[in-house]
Amino acid sequence: MKIAVPVQFVPDLVEELIVDAQGNRLDPYAIRWILNEFDDHAIEQAVILKEKGGADITVIAPDFEGADDALFAAAAKGADHLVKITADYDGGINAHALARLFAPILDGLKPDIILTGVQAHSSLDGSAGALLAETLGLPYVGYVSGIDAAGGKATVRKEYPGGLTAILDVTLPAVFGIQAAETPPRYVPITKVRQAMKTNQIDEESQDLDLSGGLEPARMYPPEVGQRAAMLEGDIDDVAEKIAAILSDQGIL
Repeated sequence: MKIAVPVQFVPDLVEELIVDAQGNRLDPYAIRWILNEFDDHAIEQAVILKEKGGADITVIAPDFEGADDALFAAAAKGADHLVKITADYDGGINAHALARLFAPILDGLKPDIILTGVQAHSSLDGSAGALLAETLGLPYVGYVSGIDAAGGKATVRKEYPGGLTAILDVTLPAVFGIQAAETPPRYVPITKVRQAMKTNQIDEESQDLDLSGGLEPARMYPPEVGQRAAMLEGDIDDVAEKIAAILSDQGIL
């Protein structure tokens, strides 16, 4: 069984987000890019499937900051092949462009299962997984939290609001948007990642980036500064008295 996991990178929300000089996008050179959390779960689910019944895993990533580290970490977890897509990303990226980047490589690999993160917090124009499935002409199931595969079919657990879960039988090949792997993404020590760097190689594919179809923000603004926290000063008795007064004013006491 062949499994492919196309991944994407998103701005790190822990770091400061800076709007570029044109004012309609984040400055790609002033933010830190990290692997999308849901894509990390997709990699983990691929490794789980490999451990269950054997599989050949290919992880594909755009050539963003941290791509090499993420790919070698995937190899340390159990990925067999690593692919990095080089393109001109200076103009930004969107889910439509990602789907078009991944499609030719996946079409050549012809995997039985394609796993993607179900969403990304920076996407404005839909899920890359669903758009990829449309581009490839394959069925898509999103919000998946577990997969079993055998005999050209997959049994998937799909989450619905309200705590409901559906069990679906899907004929392969298919694309699945992973909300959560069956177990949390495993920790890989840096020594194992360094070993993967010595024993694995990253294949590079060069493509043109087509941004058509994606939304174009007209203007972006940094968050407005609201009311700041009030610092209570004084000794313990003074601070306790001030807290009691605040709670009383709010009708809590």
